[in-house]
Amino acid sequence: MNKYFSKEKIKYVFYTVSHPVDGYYWIRHIDKGSVPIAIILVVLFSLSFSFNRIFASFVVNEIDPRTVDSLSELGGVLLLYALLCIGNWSVTCLMQGEGRLKDIAIAIGYAMVPFIISINLATIVSLFIADGEEAFYYLILVVGIAYGLIMMLLGIMQVHNYSLSKTLLTLLLTLVAVFIIIFIGLLLVDLMSRIYSFFYSIYIEIVFRV
Repeated sequence: MNKYFSKEKIKYVFYTVSHPVDGYYWIRHIDKGSVPIAIILVVLFSLSFSFNRIFASFVVNEIDPRTVDSLSELGGVLLLYALLCIGNWSVTCLMQGEGRLKDIAIAIGYAMVPFIISINLATIVSLFIADGEEAFYYLILVVGIAYGLIMMLLGIMQVHNYSLSKTLLTLLLTLVAVFIIIFIGLLLVDLMSRIYSFFYSIYIEIVFRV
């Protein structure tokens, strides 16, 4: 357990946030990162997102807190995280990418830190702003989201040793791969549902005839 949650591993998360180029480089080449920490950061992002939807001031939040289902949102975020990792890995395997699946998972997971900080900070700030001062709230969110996306871009670029243009192309193809995976998954679910219905109808027919 200490292998994944040592002080050095935790401190390295913040080093990567402040020095993303160097941080992601060493994650790829000397295993400085930790997949469990990356997954925990994704979970914290999901909880922060739900926290914002529940507790943000009515000045910036029109959502009824009673309609927020944190567990469903957590499942959706984790599923999207897994799809992005698998989609990027499948694409980069065909494009001479050097990154492993664990490197991709860490790159995306560590990029959640700016999201987490900005969402929680914006939620707190929203409690103290008046009508017409929403710009402060949205500025915090925009800065955090922008920095998180830049971290993600640099992370994918470093772990695969890509140029900027090839990284952008890879990310576009990753989205395409995610949609393909979702489409295939839905087809499989529909197929399994039809097979189940077919055998269940046979079972019912046999039961009533006997």
